Amino acid sequence: MERQHRLLVWLARAVVGLVFFFNVTCAIPFIAWPNRYAPGFEVSGVPGQALVRGMGILFLMWNATYPPVLVRPEHNRTLFLVILAQQAIGLAGETWMWAALPAGHAVLRNTGLRFIAFDGAGLVGMGLVYWLLQRRGTFTWSQCTHNPPTPSRNSP
Repeated sequence: MERQHRLLVWLARAVVGLVFFFNVTCAIPFIAWPNRYAPGFEVSGVPGQALVRGMGILFLMWNATYPPVLVRPEHNRTLFLVILAQQAIGLAGETWMWAALPAGHAVLRNTGLRFIAFDGAGLVGMGLVYWLLQRRGTFTWSQCTHNPPTPSRNSP
């Protein structure tokens, strides 16, 4: 049982870590070299740079929740659920934006499809790992429960 627990925890770290790695390696170039990525969003110039750089900053903000789950996935059940909710919201929003694009925006449609594919795969992978952790009873609640100290007989 202990071996299975350790394997599930490491599987969770690997899957969450992979999504985190790709998110951050997308965010940093967006911030550092926005001109390279602006055409994929059909924007240009200073406004395009600001838009792409802002997206990179938002990616980093979005990923601030990942490190605690990477370190101790079995102790961060609620935060893991937050990550899954963020992923689902991103996927739903990207899919809606992609579906609402009018004809004539092939580049933007392709960019949208890449985001949809990645976020969909991330949601499925992390959702599956979360389900396995939950199903196997791997999550612990030590951080979530508060047991106030019992007063001693000598306390007022």
